[in-house]
Amino acid sequence: MKFILASVIVALSAQLTSSFAPLRHPKPSTNGLFMSELADPAPVLPKMSQSLPFLERPAALKGTLAGDVGFDPFGFAKDEGELMTYREAELKHARLAMLAAAGWPLSEVLDKKIAALLGWTPILDVSDRVPSLLNGGLGKISPLYWVAVVALAGAIDVIGIQRTQQVFGKGTYLAGDFGFDPLGVYPKGEEGKKWMQLAEIKNGRLAMIAVFAFAIQEAVTKVGIVDETPLFFFPLGETLRSYANSGYLQQ
Repeated sequence: MKFILASVIVALSAQLTSSFAPLRHPKPSTNGLFMSELADPAPVLPKMSQSLPFLERPAALKGTLAGDVGFDPFGFAKDEGELMTYREAELKHARLAMLAAAGWPLSEVLDKKIAALLGWTPILDVSDRVPSLLNGGLGKISPLYWVAVVALAGAIDVIGIQRTQQVFGKGTYLAGDFGFDPLGVYPKGEEGKKWMQLAEIKNGRLAMIAVFAFAIQEAVTKVGIVDETPLFFFPLGETLRSYANSGYLQQ
């Protein structure tokens, strides 16, 4: 089921596509070009990190980006330019992970049903696990799919580079902004924008942890995510009957 598994495979193969490498940004000038995510003056910053109170707050983390709680214990971001490069990469992986966190269990629920309906061969293995680097099974995916993945990744990156060049000198640069909002859900007011940016990065970070956990759990237990936690994915009555038949529930 190539289309059902698309979001899952993209997320797990993101590391293989150089097109998703973060953009490199020059060091910022004094006009606050990179601080356009917040129009208000920078707040008074604490000396210690909010996320790690026993460490000093990294100098490059000034609280101007959504979700910035002073977490950079290894000091990856040396200046504002590097910080924005890492934010670009974080947002790309966060968005992929959110798609994968939904697509992974959905594929395990629907793959065999749709395959049977269309007369295709299911891609899930005998344990109802999706193909992944740890589960194996990636050889079942057509090479044409991988070509399409690389082409799409490259196209998205090109769009991002072009948009960055267009707004770079105007003081309106916003990391991860591709101008994609077909449903018009992005708020117009500043407070709404800040809330939306914070919600996106928080959910994206959680999704990255979840997808990593999916991969490890299935590799260790040899059981699909939906079979491991059926209460989240199947009707309650069906789940209880399954538990009763397997001995989890005693009559």
